[in-house]
Amino acid sequence: MMHDDQVHIDADAIRGMIIDQFPEYRHERIEQLGLTGTVSAIFRVGSSVAARFPLRAMTPVECADMLRREAAAMTEFARHSPVATPRPLGFGQPSELYPMPWAIQTWVEGVPVTPTSLAPSTAFALDIANLIASLRAADTQGRHFDGQGRGGNLPDHDDWMEVCFMNSEALLDVARLRRLWARLRELPRSGPDVMSHRDLIPANLLVRGERLVGVLDAGNFGPADPALDLVAAWHLLDRDRREVVRSYLGLGELEWTRGAAWAFQQAMGLVWYYEHTHPSMSALGRNTICRLLEDLVV
Repeated sequence: MMHDDQVHIDADAIRGMIIDQFPEYRHERIEQLGLTGTVSAIFRVGSSVAARFPLRAMTPVECADMLRREAAAMTEFARHSPVATPRPLGFGQPSELYPMPWAIQTWVEGVPVTPTSLAPSTAFALDIANLIASLRAADTQGRHFDGQGRGGNLPDHDDWMEVCFMNSEALLDVARLRRLWARLRELPRSGPDVMSHRDLIPANLLVRGERLVGVLDAGNFGPADPALDLVAAWHLLDRDRREVVRSYLGLGELEWTRGAAWAFQQAMGLVWYYEHTHPSMSALGRNTICRLLEDLVV
């Protein structure tokens, strides 16, 4: 399992739960997707629906509150995204087979991009830049960063980065990476919060050919550091295509480098944490760190 607090998922039991609580899908094929996400198990229901079961244990009340917040964020995200994104359809209830509420949402067609599959594509880079610009244009409605995860102050992540450095001694050049964090953590903010997806990793981006056609996992859409969504540049693109994104968005050195800081913070947690349980996520972290070291002198 990926997490110490991970809930067991019995695929056959889950299929029964879906049919019992949503009998309109009883004639549809229900299949669990392979290892992709890190926070939910996803089941495809027919051709147009997905069921999402949170993986990390919490109380039913906590889970229900989380799913409601995510549904509201997904609905808001859909109003501003230039490409398709899942829309909430309803909630399932816990049972003796699975102890928490779960969600039903629309299915979005597309192929998940990988860290390297479209790295040299200018068309894809422009789509990523347009996505970020479209989200930034959304009104924050007076809201501010909620303090959860990435998107606030870089030094707030010092303790986590120390955990990552200690667990990466046998995996990465930690001495060099410590020096990099010591510099990046000091970067000041470049402006007020903007609306952000907050997790633009490859697994959350769907493509057809070289074009972006879908965005997944929009349940954390909300205000954050304007540099946060720039992580996509280092997760997805080669050096020249990273510059395409920067030019399209008209970014100065400070905001761009702060985006690199957020990409670094995320990547350091991927390499060691998922080394044995989710190798593709671990490889994403390594790949992103290599790209960061291309751009940043340490």
